[in-house]
Amino acid sequence: MRKQWKRRILIDNPVALDPVQIKQDLHDGNQVIVQFSHPDFYGSILEGVDELCARLDENFGVRFYGHYSLSFDADTLLRIPHVKMLHLNSLTQAHNTDTLATLEHLYSLHVGIYELENSDILGIDSLRSLKELTIISEKKNLNLLYLKEFAHLEQLHVGGKVKNLDAVGHLEHLNYLALHSISKSPLHFINQLQKLKHLRILLGGREHIQEIEENEIDDLEIIRVRGFHDLSNITKFKDLTRLVIEDQIQLQEIGFDREMKALEELSISNCKGLTSLLEMKHLPTLRRLRIFKTAIDFDSFIHQELPNALSEFEFATSKSKVDREIQESLLKLGYQKWSIT
Repeated sequence: MRKQWKRRILIDNPVALDPVQIKQDLHDGNQVIVQFSHPDFYGSILEGVDELCARLDENFGVRFYGHYSLSFDADTLLRIPHVKMLHLNSLTQAHNTDTLATLEHLYSLHVGIYELENSDILGIDSLRSLKELTIISEKKNLNLLYLKEFAHLEQLHVGGKVKNLDAVGHLEHLNYLALHSISKSPLHFINQLQKLKHLRILLGGREHIQEIEENEIDDLEIIRVRGFHDLSNITKFKDLTRLVIEDQIQLQEIGFDREMKALEELSISNCKGLTSLLEMKHLPTLRRLRIFKTAIDFDSFIHQELPNALSEFEFATSKSKVDREIQESLLKLGYQKWSIT
């Protein structure tokens, strides 16, 4: 399952490190990342960072970002050979990226280099042992064919310009998948991912997700996908416990035409064309419901049969007077306001 931390602690361009505090932060369930925005900040500290990488687990990592007006020299990675979690993101350019082949302890890699020159970067053999990978390509078509050899990969966030996306279907241990700014590519390969529990579709453009058949996905997010207007196969996600739909202006209706016994949390926000949310009675375990900035009429919605399990309910239009009246009505009906957790 996808790991959750209490918080991410970023140590930015440090002059010195406090190993005792870092170890305590990790012990407390946090993720700790030491990050550098320019070569001037590397100094001699990278050797000390590498010592910590060797001693600590994959929740301790290193990040290189920024480097404005410079190309990041990946030969710098030769100074941290024991790194387990590495972020090379928010970078415009990088060179000598083949140096990644020398990193034999990598557990997770996060690459976001705007002008990523090597479209076959995933062909580096040492990356095949990764458990977690994030890679976004904006300029060149990133070749995903190599993912067929990533036998241990459990989490993948991929986006931008890609080819051979269907290679993702070979990742038999994948439990988390995020597709970022990927347009129109068919999603049939998702049906091969028997262990997939978390699916996020962000940005890009597609009209529906009809290719996805009955599955065991637990958590689904569809956010700001251009042209998306059809969610009629939502009940194929029979094991869903959490559903988040955001910024889908062409989506007009969501209906639950058969029972979804597991769904506990439903959040719909900024779907301004949405007029209907139907058959809520088919969500017997729904505890938390948020409806924000839609075209749904509250008075009509509230008179349908709602789940008995529902306890936290927020309905907002962004019109302060109307929202106060709605909230008062919900409180009188015994519903608590949605709490952030």
